[in-house]
Amino acid sequence: MAKVKRAWLAGLMIMMMATPAFARGISLKDGGTALWIFIIIGAIIILLQLIPAGILFFSFIGTTSSMIFRRKAATEEEKAEEKEKVGLPGYEPATVEK
Repeated sequence: MAKVKRAWLAGLMIMMMATPAFARGISLKDGGTALWIFIIIGAIIILLQLIPAGILFFSFIGTTSSMIFRRKAATEEEKAEEKEKVGLPGYEPATVEK
């Protein structure tokens, strides 16, 4: 097990030292039209992800603020008054006789 670990470590060290040898500057002047279309479409896709991220962010803010600033529980009388206010004006429940 120790030999395998040493081999992995040696391979990792060689890769880390060899990487700068292959590094070179990036020039976009010879990229062409396809490269710019690819970059623009990629940027649009990344920016479109902001829409659902914003919706989730503000919904989390609304949920947490409603939990923090919740009003005290209503009493039974207040609940009964609210039920009375909800009904349509001029309509009452019909009584059924058997």
